[in-house]
Amino acid sequence: MDFTLSPEIEDYRRRIRDFVAAHILPLESDPATFDEHENIADGPLEKLRARARAEGLWSFQMPKSRGGQGIGLVGMAACYEEMGRSIVGPVAFNCAAPDDGNMMLLEKVGTDKQKERWLQPIVDGKVRSAFVMTEPHPGSGSDPSMMLTRAEKRGAKWVISGHKWFITGAGIAQHFIVMARTSDDPRTGLTAFLFDRDQPGWEIVRRIEIMGPEEHGGHCELRFDDLEVADENVLMNVGDGLRATQIRLGPARLTHCMRWLGMAKRALEIASAYVAERKSFGTTLAEHEGVQWLLGEAAMEIEMGRLMTMKAAWLLQNGDLARKEVSMAKVQVAGTLHKAVDTAIQLLGARGYSKDTKLDWMYRYARQARLVDGASEVHKMVLSRFLMKEGQDFWQWGVPPRKNR
Repeated sequence: MDFTLSPEIEDYRRRIRDFVAAHILPLESDPATFDEHENIADGPLEKLRARARAEGLWSFQMPKSRGGQGIGLVGMAACYEEMGRSIVGPVAFNCAAPDDGNMMLLEKVGTDKQKERWLQPIVDGKVRSAFVMTEPHPGSGSDPSMMLTRAEKRGAKWVISGHKWFITGAGIAQHFIVMARTSDDPRTGLTAFLFDRDQPGWEIVRRIEIMGPEEHGGHCELRFDDLEVADENVLMNVGDGLRATQIRLGPARLTHCMRWLGMAKRALEIASAYVAERKSFGTTLAEHEGVQWLLGEAAMEIEMGRLMTMKAAWLLQNGDLARKEVSMAKVQVAGTLHKAVDTAIQLLGARGYSKDTKLDWMYRYARQARLVDGASEVHKMVLSRFLMKEGQDFWQWGVPPRKNR
């Protein structure tokens, strides 16, 4: 593949970089920027989002006809990386999870009526959304076949009952996509349903406290007690829930990688500036061989992640499912993010361990990367299965996209 960005994408990338530097990074040093959960507060966020939209830097994953920029996954890889340079950058451009993945799923498989009702308000920045799948033991986690939440047809309505947890963004979401079991078939037993926050029949049990800074709306525990959903709010068809999940999670996992690469680069940026100035034993830290090894290795890991992410983006954009490429990128970049931030903290010493920089924020955030959207061990298991199935064909050069993998 050719890694040269088109003039349009390069223009977007540079404009995002300039926007982040001019309007977002200065906010990070102001305590008033953040809410009690260590994310950007509503006031500063709304001002940033209004400015980004006015400058045509809004919803890059959506087509222009819907108010986005329609640049495709390859363009998104370059642009999301620039957004990720700030710890609060992606949400300013309406490109943060879980809205990002929900918008792409609804745009791809929703009916026209569903897109108008459930998608467009998210694109316009009027509401936020959540994807409701994970359950407490013995329910589903990485294995959706274990799902216990059920939907039963009663007259003209589907009635949903069950228990979910760690649902990102649920605390502020208005629009939800919930996965529930509609039969015991291992392939077609799940169905995706759309519902609104104001509907009766469900509740937020608690906002689960976590180690790190939280996404807007936190990670919540939900209980469903006869939530009623009309047939018109079934996403795709009854029994297509597993397909909907697969359609959503591939690109969503990859956009995580895109954003994390920006954060990893930012960590090395902070470290590089420090070691270039800080002196020890008569010379700057940057001139010490041990420091050079740490920086060089972290920089190399980031570049490996970028190449894997861009390859997976190119395959997805050209119609391939790119399952093993997405899994490889997810494992590589999640580990790289943690390593880059840890390296920066080590090089800054006590200053890195303090709250004088945002490295502590980034370090606590980075730990979740090896868990969300499939633990690294699960993705390695997927890769092993591909290797056993494909043998030497696991590694290929210059092949056309493989649409049916």
